[in-house]
Amino acid sequence: MADAQKEVPFKTVQVEALVVMKIVKHCANQFPTAATGSIVGMDQSGVLEITNTFPFPIADVAGLDGSHQNDASALAAAAPRAKANVVYQSEMIRHLKEVNVDANNVGWYTSATMGNFLSSSFIENQFHYQKENDKTIALVHDVSRSVQGALNIRAFKLSEKFMAAYKEGKFTTESLQKSKLSFKEILVEFPVNVHNSHLLTSFLHQLPGVPTKAEATMPTSLADIRRADQKTPLYPSVDTLELSIDPFLEKSCDLLLDSIESHYTELNNHQYYQRQMAREQTKITAWQTKRKAENAARVASKQQPLPEDEWQRIFKLPQEPSRLEGMLNAKQVEQYSKQIDGFTANVSAKMFAVRGNLLPE
Repeated sequence: MADAQKEVPFKTVQVEALVVMKIVKHCANQFPTAATGSIVGMDQSGVLEITNTFPFPIADVAGLDGSHQNDASALAAAAPRAKANVVYQSEMIRHLKEVNVDANNVGWYTSATMGNFLSSSFIENQFHYQKENDKTIALVHDVSRSVQGALNIRAFKLSEKFMAAYKEGKFTTESLQKSKLSFKEILVEFPVNVHNSHLLTSFLHQLPGVPTKAEATMPTSLADIRRADQKTPLYPSVDTLELSIDPFLEKSCDLLLDSIESHYTELNNHQYYQRQMAREQTKITAWQTKRKAENAARVASKQQPLPEDEWQRIFKLPQEPSRLEGMLNAKQVEQYSKQIDGFTANVSAKMFAVRGNLLPE
């Protein structure tokens, strides 16, 4: 009974506020270079609790060549599965156990820009963790979205159907049709809750409010103190009432168009493969027809017929390109579309709210 309860899959992800601050600081300091790190915690009653984190070190490649920024991003993106960092992660977890901190590895985190995080490197990193432990996730922190004042952090894991296909390593048209795997089934997203300790919550509620006057008016009686306005701390931001169009909407549209162009490139590559395959099949059919005619003539003249399977040695069929990149690109297009939909929905709601003042009388 205890084992059955232990294997219950988690449904939500709970991140401690200290972990969020560490991730935000690391990603902001490394921006625009990608930042990655490990997250530790425990799975309890269907909730994956993330209680600590530490960044992965990367080698300093500045000065190797003119593309040192791209090299640094590539090294950071591949850091979670690097052999040196696997050893580093084990050492850090051992040190955390010594100080009685939750030291169960529950995945990794990475930074993103404008929702652009879905790549082959991201898939390889998550597969590296998930093949050993199914209860591991990838936290994605979008730095460009968070600078607007709204924290953007999401939790993902690979679906079971995609894990099975990735283990086989076959992403051909036939295998995808057989498994009925689409780009929508690559990732599974979980809701993220930020958790504060009771001590921190008490401190936040004790923060004094912003004074409304330069000089405080002293009360003259106890009744004045009781009638004084009680101002609660942590006011909501008035930036949400801004009517201007989101400045990131244009950039998201540009990224969406780039992804669509990449999709057409992948589509053209597949169409080129189909044309090559059709030409080779035509040659093979012509060769087989000719060989059958030759064998018919040889049989008629009582000669030994020639083998009809030599075409496998003479002709080489082109190998079908992997459809994985196309699936990832389609998923990225979906991410951009949802992002744009969210931007336009907020702006449209604000415009409808003030429509009476915008339209002429």
